[in-house]
Amino acid sequence: MTSGALTLTAEQLEQYRRDGYLIVKNLFSEQELAEIDSTFEGISKQTVPGYFEPDLSEETTDPLKRYPRVMHPHRFNETAKKYMLHQPVLDVLRDLYEEEPIAAQSMFYYKPPGSRGQALHQDNFYLKVEPGNCIAAWTAIDAADEENGGMLVVPKTHDYELSCPEEADVTESFTKHYVKPPKDNKPVPARMERGDTLFFNGNLIHGSYRNKTKDRFRRAFICHYANESATHISHFYRPLFRADGSMIDRENNPDGGPCGIEYEANYPH
Repeated sequence: MTSGALTLTAEQLEQYRRDGYLIVKNLFSEQELAEIDSTFEGISKQTVPGYFEPDLSEETTDPLKRYPRVMHPHRFNETAKKYMLHQPVLDVLRDLYEEEPIAAQSMFYYKPPGSRGQALHQDNFYLKVEPGNCIAAWTAIDAADEENGGMLVVPKTHDYELSCPEEADVTESFTKHYVKPPKDNKPVPARMERGDTLFFNGNLIHGSYRNKTKDRFRRAFICHYANESATHISHFYRPLFRADGSMIDRENNPDGGPCGIEYEANYPH
């Protein structure tokens, strides 16, 4: 670690290795969160072709059509890129990987009241990082719990192999894939306060609740990373970025995974 860098405790590392996920408190200051607030409030009022395409008409009744997720905002917004490369997040990732992390993806979820959740799934089914794995850094911009659509994780499934998904219930999930957890592994809520970051392994089965509230958004800034020693990743996530903001690339991973290549057209990348 560099001087002054955040270092995880032995207990935190043990929890991540045991359960496949870890919540680290207060990785973002209130000043940093306010900058994220204003940046994505501004983005929410416009259309960015290919990255954020809301239905701005007054007729829409699906809250996720008015507020869809923002895909890869680091590709068009410098603030999003800055926080994708947020030093405290990279410090944690460096401890978890035991090598340098490289950034592959950013997303922003607004998740307004009434929004559907996301069915249980595994991230490295989509990113296809090899060798190694992706790690997600899921930062709560609003406090997240069972009522407003917070995260669900299935502990100890990070050692579970990638599975070919089943069809999800699209009345409850805005995505179409569902991975059934092992019989003895039950989903649990990952309750978070504003500014907390949830880190989880790319094979960990996870998802989110429906937002059942009438007045609470559940905004989240979510980034995915690969280990620097990885040689392949899905082409949707290229190029990647080092901590200093410079671009780095990896070979496209054409492996169809447990479902075969016909699934690629349905990837929610």
